[in-house]
Amino acid sequence: MFLWFAGGAVVVVWAVFRDTAIDYRLVALGAVLPDVIDGLWGGARALHSVVTSVVLLAVVMLATVHRRAARRRLLALPIGTFLHLVLDGAWGETAVFWWPLSGWSFDDHRLPSLERGAWSLALEVLGAAALLWFWRRFDLADPGRRERFWRTGRLDRSLAV
Repeated sequence: MFLWFAGGAVVVVWAVFRDTAIDYRLVALGAVLPDVIDGLWGGARALHSVVTSVVLLAVVMLATVHRRAARRRLLALPIGTFLHLVLDGAWGETAVFWWPLSGWSFDDHRLPSLERGAWSLALEVLGAAALLWFWRRFDLADPGRRERFWRTGRLDRSLAV
């Protein structure tokens, strides 16, 4: 499930911040990263823990002291990972969500996105609809706007109304 997380995250970030300067590519990357990386390990692991997202946020903040532009750009990644936890309902697996505070073992926890069965398809359709809305709302069919978005992750300020 990638469309649900990528689409949901970029729409939520736009709805909350209404900021054209956020790197929406990194928001989407952060939103899909937990399932990609933890999926390689066979189930919900460290990236489905709120502690990991907090540590990632702290690393970004500490690594970008006195580098405001880099901080502004890189903060999109932990924002995306936090949104993955929300969109995934990750708090439902308490042992994983609070890892390592709840213990070091992950046992046999599957990815929450794989536990939903048929609902996963419905959520993917909603994610595709969110991405389509985002594409149309910010006129990414326009070659200049699209090229700028792919290059910088930013949106055209004139469309932020």
